[in-house]
Amino acid sequence: MNESEKELVEMVLNGNTEAFERLVLPYRKSLLNLAFRITNNIEDAKEVCQETFMRSFKYLRKFDTRKSFKSWILKIMMNVAKGYLNESIKDKEFLNRTYMHKVIKDTNSSTEFKSLLMECLDSLSIMEKKRFLLRDIEGFSVKETAEIVGCSSIAVRVHLSSARKKIKKRFHEEFPLWMDYHEL
Repeated sequence: MNESEKELVEMVLNGNTEAFERLVLPYRKSLLNLAFRITNNIEDAKEVCQETFMRSFKYLRKFDTRKSFKSWILKIMMNVAKGYLNESIKDKEFLNRTYMHKVIKDTNSSTEFKSLLMECLDSLSIMEKKRFLLRDIEGFSVKETAEIVGCSSIAVRVHLSSARKKIKKRFHEEFPLWMDYHEL
């Protein structure tokens, strides 16, 4: 570990939380690139990186300053990504078994429309998909959705907004006339 990193770690541990930004800044791009290669989805990669930064901040006291900070934060990111992928696989299996079939079965539209809907849902990150399906398909409130997925109402709104924008954009590209008469 170089001296400037050691000083930044000490500053953070002594209460200067702004020093944490300078400590992790050199690694943000490489962490995001690696997370993206692991998850194959930019939104999921951002989630993994955010969790990595939160955990590294939380456990910074346990960091051994005689070792490489880069190796330490990469190890955290790999553990976060592994857990995230395991959760994502379980979530995808659950979502595919339950909600996806309900969406397709309940949609009284053409095969092309149903296919596009499935493509749109598949293009969402796991976080977006969970929130969209719970809120917009199953009809849970934002608060209920937050309780179900274990996050804040704000996080639900952010992911839901992103999911809706992606779906609307895709439907508008494929079914512009349908979009004039229906609201997603």
